[in-house]
Amino acid sequence: VLVAEMKHLTLLALALTLIATICLGAKSPYQAVLTHSRIRGRPHGPNVCAMHNIQGTDKKYFTNCKQWYQRKICGKPAVISYECCPGYEKMPGEKGCPAALPLVDIYNTLGVAGASTTQMYTDRANLKEEIDGPGSVTFFAPSNTAWSALPHEILDALVSNVNIELLNALHYHMVDRRLTSEDLKHGSSFTSMYQDFDVHIHHYPNGIVTVNCARLIKTDQHATNGIVHVVDRVITAISNNVHSFIDTDDDLETLRTALAAAGMTTMLESEGQYTLFAPTNEAFEKIPPDTLNRILGDPVALRDLLNYHILKHMQCAESIVTGMPMETMQGTVLEVGCDGDHMTLNGKAIITKTDQLGTNGVIHYINELLIPDSAKTLLELMEGSTVTKAQQMFVDTGLGPLLSGSEALTLLAPQDDAFKGSMTMDGEMKKLMNNHLLKTQLSSKSLYHGQELDTLGGLKLRVFVYRNNLCIENACIAAHDKMGRFASMLTVDKVLTPPTGTIMDVLKADDRFSLLTGALQTAGMTELMNQQKLLTVFAPTNDAFNTIPRPELNRLLQNSQGLSRLLRFHMGDGMLVSGGVTSHTRMQPLLGERLEMGMRNYTVYVNRVPVVEADLMATNGVVHAVNAIIKPLRESISPHQYIMTSLTSRRMSPHHHMMTSLASRSIKEYRRVHCPGDNETPRQ
Repeated sequence: VLVAEMKHLTLLALALTLIATICLGAKSPYQAVLTHSRIRGRPHGPNVCAMHNIQGTDKKYFTNCKQWYQRKICGKPAVISYECCPGYEKMPGEKGCPAALPLVDIYNTLGVAGASTTQMYTDRANLKEEIDGPGSVTFFAPSNTAWSALPHEILDALVSNVNIELLNALHYHMVDRRLTSEDLKHGSSFTSMYQDFDVHIHHYPNGIVTVNCARLIKTDQHATNGIVHVVDRVITAISNNVHSFIDTDDDLETLRTALAAAGMTTMLESEGQYTLFAPTNEAFEKIPPDTLNRILGDPVALRDLLNYHILKHMQCAESIVTGMPMETMQGTVLEVGCDGDHMTLNGKAIITKTDQLGTNGVIHYINELLIPDSAKTLLELMEGSTVTKAQQMFVDTGLGPLLSGSEALTLLAPQDDAFKGSMTMDGEMKKLMNNHLLKTQLSSKSLYHGQELDTLGGLKLRVFVYRNNLCIENACIAAHDKMGRFASMLTVDKVLTPPTGTIMDVLKADDRFSLLTGALQTAGMTELMNQQKLLTVFAPTNDAFNTIPRPELNRLLQNSQGLSRLLRFHMGDGMLVSGGVTSHTRMQPLLGERLEMGMRNYTVYVNRVPVVEADLMATNGVVHAVNAIIKPLRESISPHQYIMTSLTSRRMSPHHHMMTSLASRSIKEYRRVHCPGDNETPRQ
C-alpha cells in the first residue's frame, strides 16, 4: 500500500511539474495561432497547417479558434486550405508534409520561401555574397506581390543610380542577427543594416506580426546563416516622429493648428506608440461653422476632441481582421475594424490612407471628424440618436438655445417609440418638457433609491432603484448615459408623467374607477389612499367589477368589511412601477399571501391578470389599471386541508384508533410530499 501511495504521489508531482512547465513556457500569440492551425490540419497528415484564404484574393492567415467557426475575415467569406507548416514539405506518395526542408543559405532560402523577386534584386544589388556566406542575418523579404505593388516610378528609382538605392533598400530589410518569431516582441525595435535605422516590430494578440506595419506572411524560414520572414510590402526607413509628419503635410493644416491650440504638440513629439486617426482639412470643413468655432475656442472640448482621435497603442492596418473596441487617449473607445480591404472606424469606411509611419506611432488619414460626447452640447448629443422626436419637441417648445448653451443640466430624453400618436404643443406640453430637464448635471451612476431631483418646471422627481432597472418616476433608463461638455443626457423608455395628486385624486379623476372610488369610501379606506405611505394599487376598473354577477356585486358594495379585505389584496406595500417588474416579481399585499407579477410581451401580469394601463403616478404611490378582480393563486395545501381531504376521501370507521392511525398516516404523507428531509415523528 505504501509503495502504491508513493507511486501515486510521484505521478502527481510529475503532472504538476508538467503543468507548471507549460504555464511558464507560454507561447507567443503567433505560436499559439500556429499551434491551432496545426491541430486543425492534423487529420490531413503530419505538419499540415489549416489556412484561411479570403475568397477572391491571395491573402492567407493561420486560423484561430474564432475565425475557424465564423469563416470570415474582415467581413468577407474565407475558405479553408491546407498547406505545409513553415519548415516542412511534401513527399511523393506520402500523406501530409513529413519532410523537413533542407537548410540552405539565405540566398537560396529566398527562392524556397517564394521571394524570388527579392532574390533577383539581391543579385542586381551585388548583395548575394553577403547573404550566402558566413554570418547570421534576419531578412524581412518582400514577397513577389509586394514588389509588383510598388509604383513604377519608385521601383525605377530603386533599380537605377548604380544600384546604390536598391542596396540601401534591401539593407533596411535586414538585421545582423537571427530573430525568430519568438524574438519579435510587441513594441520592440531592431537596428537594421542601413545606416543604423531601426525597424519596428508589433506582435498582436491575434497572432499577426508586423515590421513597419508590413505583415509577416511566411515566418521562420530557417537558413544556415540566418532566417527569412516574408512580408507583404516593401518597407522604408523612418526618421521623423508623428508630429513632424503632420507638420509637413498641407492636407493636415487644420489639425496642426488645433494641436497647437490644445497644447498637444509636445506629446506627439515625445517617445511613445501612438495611433492617430488624422482628420484632413476636408473633415474639418464638413462640421457646421458654429460647432467647429465653439470647440476650437474651448480648450477643454478641443483637447477631448483631439484625444478621441488618438489610441494609446500602435495599431497597423494589417493587424485588423475583425472589429475591436480600442481605448482612446480621451478615455472612451473607438470600434476599429475592417471591411474587405478597407479599414473602418465605428463601422464607417472613413479612412482614406493608412500606415503613415513615424518613429513614435502611425497615422491613418480620415475624411470625417470624430466628435466625442464630452465635447458636445445637449442638442448635439440628441442628433443622430434614438431621441429625434424628443429633440424636435424641445426645439418646438423654445428650449433649443438652452440645450445649446453651457448651463449644467441633465436631460431625460424619451426614446422615439415612447411618443404615441400626435403631440399637441400647448402650455401643458411645454411645462411637461421643462420637467424633463433637471437642474444639475448627473450620471445614472450617481442616482440612488428615494432620491428627489429638481426639474426646471419646479417639480421634484423620485428615483426608484430595482434589481433590473433604474427609474425616475414612470420612466426607466434605456441606454448608456451621454455625458456632454456641460450637461448630460439620460435616455428613458417613456415620456414622464409626474404625479399631480394622491392615489385617491388619480382614481377620482378617471371615470373608469367610479365604482372603485365608491367602494373605497364604503370600506373606509379614503384616508389610506391619501396618506404619505407609498402604495402600489392594482385598481379594478368598472369593467372588472361588472364581471361579478349583479346580486353578488350589490351585496359586496354594501359590505364594508368584505370590500376592505378584497381591496387590500389589490394593494402592495411600496412603490413598483412597470419597469421594475421582471419575469418573476413578488409583492406583499396589505392583506393576503402574495401577489405574483411577470412581464410578457411588454405587458405586466399580476396573478395572471393583465394590467391594461400601467404607471398612473401619484404623490403617494402608483396605480395600475386591471379589467378583472385579482384572486389569490392556488397555494400549497395546508396540513389541516390535507388531513381533512384525506379523511373525507376515505370510508371512515367509527373506531377511534382507526381515525388516529389514518390521521397519523396523512401527516406522514403530507410531510413526505411537502417537507422532504423532515423525519420528526408526528404527534397525534
